Amino acid sequence: MISRLASSIAPSSTLAITAKANAMKAEGIDVVGFGAGEPDFDTPDYIKEAAIRAIEEGFTKYTPASGIISLRKAIAHKLQVENNVSYTPEQIVVNNGAKHSLVNTFMAILNPGDEVLIPAPFWLSYPEMIKMAYGEPKIVYTLQEEGYKLKPEALEAAIGPNTRAIVLNSPSNPTGVVYTREEIKAIAEMAVKHDLWIVSDEIYEYLVYDGAEHTCIASLSDEIYKHTITINGLSKSHAMTGWRIGYIAAPLEVAKAAGNIQSHATSNPNSIAQKAAEAALDLSQDFARNMVKVFEERCKLMYEGLNEIEGFNLIKPQGAFYCFINISKLYGKQYNGEVIQTAADFARVILEAENVAVVPCQDFGAPDCIRLSYAIKEEAIIKGLDRIKKFVECME
Repeated sequence: MISRLASSIAPSSTLAITAKANAMKAEGIDVVGFGAGEPDFDTPDYIKEAAIRAIEEGFTKYTPASGIISLRKAIAHKLQVENNVSYTPEQIVVNNGAKHSLVNTFMAILNPGDEVLIPAPFWLSYPEMIKMAYGEPKIVYTLQEEGYKLKPEALEAAIGPNTRAIVLNSPSNPTGVVYTREEIKAIAEMAVKHDLWIVSDEIYEYLVYDGAEHTCIASLSDEIYKHTITINGLSKSHAMTGWRIGYIAAPLEVAKAAGNIQSHATSNPNSIAQKAAEAALDLSQDFARNMVKVFEERCKLMYEGLNEIEGFNLIKPQGAFYCFINISKLYGKQYNGEVIQTAADFARVILEAENVAVVPCQDFGAPDCIRLSYAIKEEAIIKGLDRIKKFVECME
């Protein structure tokens, strides 16, 4: 028999949808996949070349558990220059992707039964990661009419005697919401007031549009800095999802604990990918800037197209690369005799009927919503939107 812990961990519905869409594609079916959580751009050549040099120079051995010192210095330099926040290399832990950064963080700060507050809608892996560290996820629901943003008073009302931390994600997966500096500061000050850890997932940092600005929470004040654990990585900013490099920037006690955990779990991050990441952090940002321009155009295209579909209700995203749609107005309608009663029904039927893959968001704390990624080519977006509109128009 497997453990109770393993039995309690839900599978990733995003990966399941993507796997089914990919299987259909492998059979020669023309599927438009809106499930992707990764840029469709290739990793820049200068990053690949750094990896090739590392291989040719024999940089293929174990490294320090928390990552090579030159990479940790480069991350600290990036945080100082771009985010106005100071960390020593000893406060940086390089991990096998930002997912691993989050798991190591929760293992470092949680005791069995400790609660972690998660504003909903949320990235579906947060609760499972917390459970893997024997913590208790506690969902705090937000409202669409309030822009799916957590309010300080709602945070305070959710805090209990066992609350240990809160997870914040701006820009947000799945909503595309970006908190203003003032909004994020008010929440952070409430967390400090109650002596909570703030686990700030800033992986979509560069992907902001329409005048929105990313706020690095740790930069807001000395007290907030002492309570904040910043999670980031290269996956989204430099199209390096498969390279698996993320990092933690945190108070020294947390960084040491996370590094110690990692030393026993994986020994170290991939040596070659670390050299690639070091090259990525040259701070030129040309690649990221150019990618953001493309995503901003796609965002506009998708948002306007989705708004034309009767029964779809969505807010305009300001970051990441997702549109988040409430489809509850379609409940009770039928498509070829199939009654749509949930977002999961909608996702299943449209994949079977129109070869369009969308992500139902029950596992994101939003059972009436679907998520569509615009990290795909413009022509695919147009084709997919046409199919979705046709599908909805045929519902009775």
